[in-house]
Amino acid sequence: MEYYFNTSLNENFDDVIDKVTDELKKEGFGILTEINVNETLKKKLDVDFKRYQILGACNPPFAHQALEAEDKIGTMLPCNVIVQQKNDSTVEVAAVNPLASMQAVENEKLIEIANQISDKLKRVINQLN
Repeated sequence: MEYYFNTSLNENFDDVIDKVTDELKKEGFGILTEINVNETLKKKLDVDFKRYQILGACNPPFAHQALEAEDKIGTMLPCNVIVQQKNDSTVEVAAVNPLASMQAVENEKLIEIANQISDKLKRVINQLN
């Protein structure tokens, strides 16, 4: 089982961020955090890195269900979606497969929730093309 779902697009990086955010909203996700990795690495280490952004996506009803089922699951939230510049014309989007990580937790209710979230994130990735 892969720990992520991904796709590549031949579009502008900033346009892809907007597109991903819109598709996440359609599936009930909001963006809690945005980490600009390349800016952070430049500031902290003075190194150049490709454009790379991490979006911390959360679907509140599912997050609530997951926390009710397993109170330590917050260590694995939110669901991260990355957008990275692969080359001059290609931008990759990858979303975590929550089912892959949630299987480490022996809780059947949590697995059911992770399956539903995985389906939503797969749809987000598939709708980008």
